[in-house]
Order: sequence, then C-alpha cells, then structure tokens
Amino acid sequence: MTQRLFVYGTLRRDSRHSMFHLLARHAEFEGRARIRGRLYDLGEYPGVLITTDRSRWVHGDVYTLKNADEALARLDEYEGCGPGDPKPHEFERVMDDAVLEDGRIKRVWVYVYRGALDGKQEIPSGDYFERTL
Repeated sequence: MTQRLFVYGTLRRDSRHSMFHLLARHAEFEGRARIRGRLYDLGEYPGVLITTDRSRWVHGDVYTLKNADEALARLDEYEGCGPGDPKPHEFERVMDDAVLEDGRIKRVWVYVYRGALDGKQEIPSGDYFERTL
C-alpha cells in the first residue's frame, strides 16, 4: 500500500483548518505537486474529479504518511468515506499519480468527489487557494 497522500484543499499546508494539524502530526511534507483533474468549489471545501485531459491540473501537496493505516482511517472518517459512514459517500479515496515540482512522479492516495456537480463551479486555476469565483 502506498504511503503517500495528495491533498488539494483543507488539508494543504497553507490551510488553517484544524484537520491540517492532524495530518501534520501523522505525515511528513514531501513537496508541492499536481494531478490531472478538475477542481470544483463545493462551498466550504473543494472536490476533485480525476481526468486524463493533459491540459487540466489540480495543485496541492504530497505527504508521506508515518503510519498509513492509522492516518488513512482517520482521514477517511474526516472525508466521510469511512466504514461507518452512510453510503453513497461524497468522497472516495483512490490511487493516482502526482507530479512533484521537480518532475518526479509518485503514486499517491487522493480523495475524489463522487457527488453531483449541479450548481458547482469549477475552479479554473486548479488551485483551491487561488480560486476566483
């Protein structure tokens, strides 16, 4: 199982969200990165849809998890896709490739959005902190 996680919203290093502190305790920042996808503003947080479109990127951070099983279980609960959460889940944890700033490609976990997009606006920059809606 991969030990890396790509985050693109409330869990990013620049976030002031309380859950970032959980991640900071359970992971080591590896670097800024991007994945192929489309980013949407869901209100208080973003959601990503993975795509193969080579012109669409979502920007975020990659972390190496110190205890992946424990950290991912807690993060699954936070994202509402843990075993005790009602289905259908709004998010699903999947594996994808992230491209670090230095060009290295790393296999990572990422939480992708599985809900409806009605009324949701895409963040064209692909960066949650640079959204202009």
